[in-house]
Amino acid sequence: MNITRHTDPEGVCTLTFDRAGSSANVFDRATLDELDAHLAALEALPDLRGVILASAKDKIFIAGADLHEFVSEQGTSAPSAGSATTDTTPAPLQSLSAIVDLGHRVFTRLQTLPAPSVAAIHGACLGGGCELALACDWRIASTGKPTKIGLPETQLGILPAWGGSVRLPALIGLPAALAMILPGRQLVGVQARKLGLVDELAHPEYLLAAARKLLARGKRPPPRFRAAHLPLAKQLVSAKARREVLAKTRGHYPAPLKAIEVCTAALGLPLNDALALEKTAFLELVRTPECRNLLRIFFLQERAKKLPAPAGSTARPVHRVAVIGAGVMGAGIAQWTSARGLPVILKDVAPDALARGLHTAASLFREAAKRHLFTAAEATAGLDRITPSHTDIPLASIDLVIEAALEKLDAKQAIFRDLETRVRPDTVLATNTSALSIDLIAQPLAHPERVIGIHFFNPVHRMQLVELVRGPRTSPDTVATALQFAKALGKLPIIVNDAPGFLVNRILMPYLVEAVRLFREGHSPAAIDQVMLDFGMPMGPLRLADEVGIDIALHVARDLAARLPHLAPLCATLPRMITQKWLGKKSGTGFYLHRPDARAAKPNPNIDLLRPEPVTPDVNREALRDRLVLIMINEAARCLAEDVVASPEDVDFGMILGTGWAPFRGGPLRYADSLGAAVVVARLDALARDVAPHFAPCDHLREMARTGQTFYSEGRAGSPGPPQSTDHARPTGRPGDPTLPQS
Repeated sequence: MNITRHTDPEGVCTLTFDRAGSSANVFDRATLDELDAHLAALEALPDLRGVILASAKDKIFIAGADLHEFVSEQGTSAPSAGSATTDTTPAPLQSLSAIVDLGHRVFTRLQTLPAPSVAAIHGACLGGGCELALACDWRIASTGKPTKIGLPETQLGILPAWGGSVRLPALIGLPAALAMILPGRQLVGVQARKLGLVDELAHPEYLLAAARKLLARGKRPPPRFRAAHLPLAKQLVSAKARREVLAKTRGHYPAPLKAIEVCTAALGLPLNDALALEKTAFLELVRTPECRNLLRIFFLQERAKKLPAPAGSTARPVHRVAVIGAGVMGAGIAQWTSARGLPVILKDVAPDALARGLHTAASLFREAAKRHLFTAAEATAGLDRITPSHTDIPLASIDLVIEAALEKLDAKQAIFRDLETRVRPDTVLATNTSALSIDLIAQPLAHPERVIGIHFFNPVHRMQLVELVRGPRTSPDTVATALQFAKALGKLPIIVNDAPGFLVNRILMPYLVEAVRLFREGHSPAAIDQVMLDFGMPMGPLRLADEVGIDIALHVARDLAARLPHLAPLCATLPRMITQKWLGKKSGTGFYLHRPDARAAKPNPNIDLLRPEPVTPDVNREALRDRLVLIMINEAARCLAEDVVASPEDVDFGMILGTGWAPFRGGPLRYADSLGAAVVVARLDALARDVAPHFAPCDHLREMARTGQTFYSEGRAGSPGPPQSTDHARPTGRPGDPTLPQS
């Protein structure tokens, strides 16, 4: 039983959702049927005064639909130890149609109850949970931090299909509804109250009592007249929203466009006709390859949350953390860790650098408070948990140290030699290096088994991915402790073996270097970047190089070139930029000009001076795209063949979350499968013949082409088994969200 019903002597019934054996409430067929039965019983009560819908969970109202209801359950396989994958082939059309009809019928039954209803919302109220609340007459939200309300379905390639596309525009107006639905925006209680999505706010302890008071208002009156819903106004709102979506997504994501169409057309129609529009659109979207790939990403996110520790290992609890180095990354790691309730020592030998690091952390807390992620008091408390130090202080109480100093091997080795003498024998020593060998960093230590890479990505507060880099001597207990720590921070980890560039930078840097080669051949930065924006990347490669930092990009590229002889030789462009002090965004000048008062970066008018001589290249966009995309596929295949990670899912997940690799295409290896290994090899061979030998396909790709293999066998979609829901259903690297590697 997932729902309990209690009717008090005054005739007020409370339906409490409490999914057995789970920390979350989600909607599946059984729960919808159960709710339908309760509503049928309530319809028969002559003295019913009202209905309150509530949750018994601490942090969840209803997190959404069980996504496994929308995909085929046939065929499972295991890509790596401790996980299983479920095919994301859409469920049969008849089954999908039936579950949409069931949701429509049950929620309409709730809406048409003779007695008023109130959704008492505490915790995540997302997707189907939000649509349930919209079917109630009234909504009251708690002021508690877990409360978030939204419809994130477009981030999964679908649209709200249990009435959300119909009821939300009618409630808050078409412009406000599209501003929520199209980006999958999630609101805290205060924001939802301001929009009119909820009617009242209450402290969690008084939520049910306040909900009872709302029942006194009776059934909700019809929606008020809105000028924005007149035919001409609707057309203008719809056209504006469509232009903005196309500018952001370049038409690669059909769900937002379909949502605009349905939300606009449904206004003014009879309810059943409007719901029929919604259903038709959902059934179209759920069968698109974009939806299938976005669902895979969601399932891979759930897989990362449940990533198992090495067999036989023991994770030690982490209560106190020290961060060495107060630069951009160190300050970001310290802020994020303290925001999760852990005391942090932030150490830097330079007082000025330490002051800048604290200022960075304070700014991040202030910005989070403005976005209602923290109260002002919580932000102050978070900053207070960071203890700055520019001198040596006792570290005996520290459970885990994260080094985030300069990317120089000798400097890191010196730091770790010092740390080993000052911390407890069981303290984990982690480095945030983006490319240096974990084994070499640990080499001078008496106990290298407790050294691990915990590679955060920049900016730390936005990027979910963390690479846990396991050296050849890193112990299973160290891996388990780092894994538990990453999960406690709310990050999504992948386990990577110690190899040049690890995973993300190993694949990303050849792409950036190739983009620089294209520039040197005469192509403009804007033209190069536009090719990859049109492909679906959130940012072009040369714009990304500016964000990373030209000096950082050159350092990592040189390190990889020295360790991987198959990579292309570096040209002189990046060293010449550094000579000019054109370091990218941080210096204000790189391939582009970055001005604090400018809305967008502009082309650097002097960048052509870096070419040896003026060149007018033959612009073939398809050839440019192949050079940039296929070089990543080639390197991704090498990573898999060399066991840098355990599975193709790890490769694609890391690239999507770490670089924003076109999510709707599923990642480089999924995209390679869509082309076919034989096509990939043929195109790489042509590039190796016509452009440069570094394009030669790796042995793994050649063997796949010879034997007709694919990276993913049928049914390997990237889900770890049991549910979940549309809670947290925003894949990082979504369209328009610039995601960056470490800088």
